[in-house]
Amino acid sequence: MGLGLHGGGEASVRFFLKHGAFVTITDLKTEAELEPTIKSLKNDSSLNLDKADFVLGRHDIRDFEEADLVIKNPAVKYEGNIYLKKAKHIESDISLFLRFTKSPIIAITGSKGKSSTASAIHFGLQQAGFHSFLGGNITISPLHFLEKTNENTPVVLELSSWQLSDLRGRGILKPKIAIITKIVPDHLNWYGTMENYIEDKKLINKNQDSSDFTICSADSWGDIFASGTEAQVIRYSSKPFQGHTAKGAWLDIHGKGYVTRSAALSIQMGTEDLKINKKISSNSKISLQTKTATPILDNLLVPGIHMKENMLIASLALVLMGVSPLKTAKIMAKFPGVPHRLEYFHKKTLQNLPTGGTEDLKITKESFKTSFLFYNDSAATVPDATIAALSSFTDPIHLISGGTDKNLDFTELAKHLPKAKSLYLLAGSGTELLIKELDKSSVPYFGPFPSLDALLARLKEQITGEMTFGAQEIILFSPGTASFGMFKNEFDRGNTFKKLILELF
Repeated sequence: MGLGLHGGGEASVRFFLKHGAFVTITDLKTEAELEPTIKSLKNDSSLNLDKADFVLGRHDIRDFEEADLVIKNPAVKYEGNIYLKKAKHIESDISLFLRFTKSPIIAITGSKGKSSTASAIHFGLQQAGFHSFLGGNITISPLHFLEKTNENTPVVLELSSWQLSDLRGRGILKPKIAIITKIVPDHLNWYGTMENYIEDKKLINKNQDSSDFTICSADSWGDIFASGTEAQVIRYSSKPFQGHTAKGAWLDIHGKGYVTRSAALSIQMGTEDLKINKKISSNSKISLQTKTATPILDNLLVPGIHMKENMLIASLALVLMGVSPLKTAKIMAKFPGVPHRLEYFHKKTLQNLPTGGTEDLKITKESFKTSFLFYNDSAATVPDATIAALSSFTDPIHLISGGTDKNLDFTELAKHLPKAKSLYLLAGSGTELLIKELDKSSVPYFGPFPSLDALLARLKEQITGEMTFGAQEIILFSPGTASFGMFKNEFDRGNTFKKLILELF
C-alpha cells in the first residue's frame, strides 16, 4: 500500500516477486505521478511481472480484504483508514527486514541530523574495515540488501517517527546502538503535539537491555530517552559537560570532540593499531574503559557547528564498535558530507572591470572579481535547520528560503534572517507565515516567487549588479519548510536547485 517514489515500496515489490508471491501494487497516486518507480520495475527483466497487478490512482477495498499480507508505506496513516482496517496482517519494509536479519543494528532517529549522522557512521565503519550497510529513511530500503547481511555485517538504519510507529508493539527493534539526534518541533501537522511526536521516537530504544547502548543529548530531550531504556546511556553535548558526571562526548570551543573522563562507559578505547573486532554480533558484549578525556574528533570537511555535533555522535558510535579514538578522528576528517545537507556543489567567479580598464589603477584585475560558493541545504525542512545553516558561514550569505508549512513556528527563524545579506523567498503556505514575522520587524526580502526559476533569475540579476569586488559570498538554499506542492520531495527540490544553478552560472 503506497508504491511511492522513495524506494521502500519498490523494494517491497521486488522482494516479494523475487520470492514468488502474487503482488497487488496499489497507490492513490496515478501512473504518471509514479512513472520513475514503475519504469524501474517494468524495465527489470529479472522480475516476473505476470504476478504483479497495478491498481493506481485508487484503492480497491477487496484487494485489502483478500490479501494475506499488506505492506504499508510509512506515510500512510492507520487512523481512519478503511482499507487497513480490512487487512489480515500489516507489515512495513523495515519490519520485514528486522524479522529476518541477523545483523547488529545501529538505529538513528531525531528531528535533524539523522541522515548526516547515519551516513557518517556507515562511512566510518567502511573506512575502518567493516562490511556495513546503510538503509531506512535515507531512501534506501534495507530489503535491497537483506540477503547480503549476517551477524558480522553491521546495519545502520535511519528511522523516521513514522517508520518507528509502524514497529509499535512488535518487539522486533533491539538495536545494539540506538542514537537520538537533535530534537526540534517537526511534523506537527501530522502529530498535533510534540508529546505525540516524541512517543513514536521513544520506540527506538524501548526494547534495549543492559548489553546495548543509547546515545542521546545531554539536555531535557535526552533525559526523556535516557529514562525510557535499560540500555547503557551515553550523552553528547556541543559544549563541555557542566555540573554532573555525564558519560559521553562533548565539543570544546574550537569544535574539537572529546570523550569525557567519566566515559568508564564500557566503550572500546585503544591505540592507533587497535585490531577491530569485526565479529561484533547483536549478542556481543563490548567492554573496555578509559580514564582520561580522549580526543575523537578534530578537523572536518563539512561546515557548521550542528554538523560537528552530528560527527561527534558518529564518532561515539565508531568507538563503541571498537574503532580507536585516534583512528576515528582521522576517518571523520575525511567524511565528505551528504547530498542536500549543506552540500557544496559549485563555485562561480564573476568579474566586472571598469570601463577604462585597470592599466592606470594601482590594483589588479583580481580585485574586481567576486567568488560565489553555492550550497544546497534542501533537506532543511524545519526552521531550526535553516537557523543552524545561517550560523555555519562567516562570509556574506544570500539566502533562498520558504515553502510549505507543516504547522511550525517561524518566529525564531525571522529573528535570524537579518544575518543574511539578502533574502529570497519561494511562495508557499509556510512563506506566508514567515512574511508576517518579517514584516513586523521590517526585514527586507525579494519575492515570494512562484517558481525556483523565477527566483534564481532575479537573484542572478541582483548579485551581479551589486558585487563586492575581491570578496567571497555564499548562495545558500535552505528552505526551512516542507517541499510538497512545488516539488515531489526535498530531494527533487535540491536536485532542481542544483540543475538550475549550473545552467544559470
